[in-house]
Amino acid sequence: MNSGRYEQPVGRLLPWSSPEGKPCYVVGNGTGYVSRLADEVERVQLGMADHLLGHAAELLAEPRATSGELRYLAGRLRECLADVKRVAESRGARLTR
Repeated sequence: MNSGRYEQPVGRLLPWSSPEGKPCYVVGNGTGYVSRLADEVERVQLGMADHLLGHAAELLAEPRATSGELRYLAGRLRECLADVKRVAESRGARLTR
């Protein structure tokens, strides 16, 4: 129901940051080039996270894994978790509209 008030367009949180590390947003109906690019980037990020989880299971099952290998794995898992969290935040915000 429209109360006659102008509704502010809501921005979509994009799956990347500015060079300064600030969040990036796109405003639109979700069908434009930037929205489609964001959908593709999110798909790649989620796929990479899934692949890394499989690798993590293998490495953690290896009793001879070195501390360097585990530290590297932890760093990549942290990066993927940050990406997945950003995707979840973006998608969650769009569900509440």
